[in-house]
Amino acid sequence: MRGDFGALDEESAEERRFGAGWSALWVRALLPAVFLALGGAGFALFSRKPPAETPAKPEPKPIEVRARELKREDYQIVVRSQGTIRAHSQVRLTAQVGGRVEKIHPEFEEGSFFREGDVLLELDAVDFEVALAAAEAQLAQAEMNHAQEETRANQARLNWEDLGYEEEPNDLVLRKPQLNQAKKQLALAETQVRSATRNLERSKVRAPFDGRVLTRSVGISETIGAATTLGVVFATDYSEVRLPVPIRSLGELSLPQKHSDAPLEIRLEDNLDDDSGFVWPARILRTEGALNASTLELFAIARIEDPFGIRTGRDPLHVGQPVEAGIPGRILEGVYVIPREAVRGLNRIRLADADALELQTAVMDPVWSDEENFVIRGEEIEEGTLLVLTRLVHAPDGGKVVIVEDSAADSSFDEAEKKPKKGGFGKKDLGKK
Repeated sequence: MRGDFGALDEESAEERRFGAGWSALWVRALLPAVFLALGGAGFALFSRKPPAETPAKPEPKPIEVRARELKREDYQIVVRSQGTIRAHSQVRLTAQVGGRVEKIHPEFEEGSFFREGDVLLELDAVDFEVALAAAEAQLAQAEMNHAQEETRANQARLNWEDLGYEEEPNDLVLRKPQLNQAKKQLALAETQVRSATRNLERSKVRAPFDGRVLTRSVGISETIGAATTLGVVFATDYSEVRLPVPIRSLGELSLPQKHSDAPLEIRLEDNLDDDSGFVWPARILRTEGALNASTLELFAIARIEDPFGIRTGRDPLHVGQPVEAGIPGRILEGVYVIPREAVRGLNRIRLADADALELQTAVMDPVWSDEENFVIRGEEIEEGTLLVLTRLVHAPDGGKVVIVEDSAADSSFDEAEKKPKKGGFGKKDLGKK
């Protein structure tokens, strides 16, 4: 037994000596590597340069803008409207007698001007001349019969008196029935002569007023009746235009309602060519009695005297020509008038303090706005504050600005704003907001 335990003790001692040898070998192998790692870490730690100081943030550069000083002023509301010129008196020209067209005068060509009483068209007058001659012959016969009956009646009275009768003779003795018949025949013959003369005169169709030919619908040798339309003509003494006024703008205007109301002076501009510069004075004389059922607009009727410049020599204003009108309304006192280019979105404007030259944004409710101007009361805005006209991109409130007077500030414009826009406000989309 002891022998077995002794053998085991010897084996354990051998194992312990073997393990101790390997441990010593690992320690001798790892120590140099540990010293090298510690040395490298120390070298890296002590050889690192201190970090450079962060440079100071530069001051933001002021933004170049165009601006103008805000001043309170009186502003007259002008309601813009559009209409089409129409003739105040346009009629279908007809003949009063029938016949064959023999002659058409130059005044009856389309577009020609004519004066009242000018002969426009002539019918073959032979039949009318024959009728007049026959009527005149009948008149001569009636005059002779009347003269004869008057002589006979006078002679009958003398004969009665020569016979010595004291009582008054009756009508048959004095031939009064025959005399009355002769008078009526004479009157009838005179009427027939006047009718034949008038029909002969009517064979020449004359202009009913000073005017112009719109269309002609007959030609030479055409046979017409008394009701045949010869053409369409219109008067040139004045023209009219119907101007729609939105119901929301009626309160801003003082339009004449009755014939006794004073007319409202306006100016009409060419709506075909904005660069023509043509302007025509006009007067609103009345308004129509009812709102338009579909648009809820009230039409004001304006008159243009001498629209074709016949008397005044002005540029002609043609029937059917579209025009634009500015109707003056009430005056707004002590307001700021903001140009549309300075309005951002619907109602935002950019301002700058005149001394500090710092940007700020203001949201304003207009008392009136149109295509060109945005009118505000601006009670909280001091007079003399600068209104920024330049469209700025990402310019925060409080930022510094510098005022320029040329196009240099345009470089700050939003590129999207420089592109032409489709649609937008038209001249009809105007009025009170």
